[in-house]
Amino acid sequence: MDMPSQPDIPLQRAYQDHARTWQQNLYCYPVVSRRSGGLSIGVNLNPDKACNFDCIYCQVDRTTPPTVRKVDLDIVRRELDGLIRIAQSGELWQQSPFDAVAPEKRVIQDIAFSGDGEPTTYPKFDEAVQLAADLRTQHHLSDTKLVLITDACYLTRPVVERGLGIMDANNGEIWAKLDAGTEDYYQTINRPNYPLAHVTDNIRAAANVRPIVIQSLWMRVHDETPPTSEVEAFCRQLQNVIDAGGKIKLIQLYTIARETTEAYATMLTDNELDRLAAIVKEKLSVPIEVYYGVA
Repeated sequence: MDMPSQPDIPLQRAYQDHARTWQQNLYCYPVVSRRSGGLSIGVNLNPDKACNFDCIYCQVDRTTPPTVRKVDLDIVRRELDGLIRIAQSGELWQQSPFDAVAPEKRVIQDIAFSGDGEPTTYPKFDEAVQLAADLRTQHHLSDTKLVLITDACYLTRPVVERGLGIMDANNGEIWAKLDAGTEDYYQTINRPNYPLAHVTDNIRAAANVRPIVIQSLWMRVHDETPPTSEVEAFCRQLQNVIDAGGKIKLIQLYTIARETTEAYATMLTDNELDRLAAIVKEKLSVPIEVYYGVA
């Protein structure tokens, strides 16, 4: 079980700064990502802030109206190309918070479809992925991943499957959200528009094609830590995926690092997250990475 060491103070601040804006850009933004291990360039395909989940831990600010509601892929291309160029030239690393990244990690770890909602709801998802793949090739980013951060509800849609095929050919990786093991807890945490079985079926379908990453956020809810029975049920859900032929390359266990939608969703302590991780490690033969809260 890989447990990254606690970062220094400047790096902690960088992890907390996940603003999805960059200068005058409308869609593309750079962040220092704990789970990516360095620079991640985000592509926001949901600038309207619409999402099919309403997670209690969501860190998207929906109290302010969006500045743009539609995605213009020509502008996405220009913005993404520009960010890649200033990262490769070294200009980006002279600015805060990116100057906190160690020199040996000053590379583009991934281009991530994330942002202010569920990226797979975008009707031209495959075109957006192809755009990123083309720029990845153009800039010789052979080690850079294309990452999809997703709640997994739409992974079997044809336009999404086409996009996933492009990702598979370009060092792509799916980071599928699974924060619960039972329907009741799932409804409490994610407040979704699909049942848990739909999510796990889609995770299994995707994992039958390629190895995927599971991203799982755990927290205190009304000051209560996750029940052991819930963590064990989470493990059973993933074991079912594995037993059906699905390939899970990594489980990312983490807790809250920034302000949440609901004030009653709060960070686990390091010891609490360690206890949770120990259960997962005991139940599943899958690599685990643990990311502690940033206070």
